[in-house]
Amino acid sequence: MSSLRRSLQNNRQTLKKTGSYYLIHITVAAMVAYAVTGNLIASLTLSLLEPTVQAFAFFFHEKAWQRWNARSAAAVAIAPVAVAGR
Repeated sequence: MSSLRRSLQNNRQTLKKTGSYYLIHITVAAMVAYAVTGNLIASLTLSLLEPTVQAFAFFFHEKAWQRWNARSAAAVAIAPVAVAGR
């Protein structure tokens, strides 16, 4: 359980961003689905299904970008050392 708690702590900002993105996405999706279908039940169903999948995709997308940025920063930090060694 402590690894779950640690993971939640380490990813707090990403989880908050994912949550706010999720709420905005559900709202927009519900409005669009209702405009297209004219059916409240269908629009709510569609607006909950697709954004839920997207929220998970967003979280992992954000984590991938964080890793990419960290690797890029590490490469930049190492580059001057390699040049100085010549």
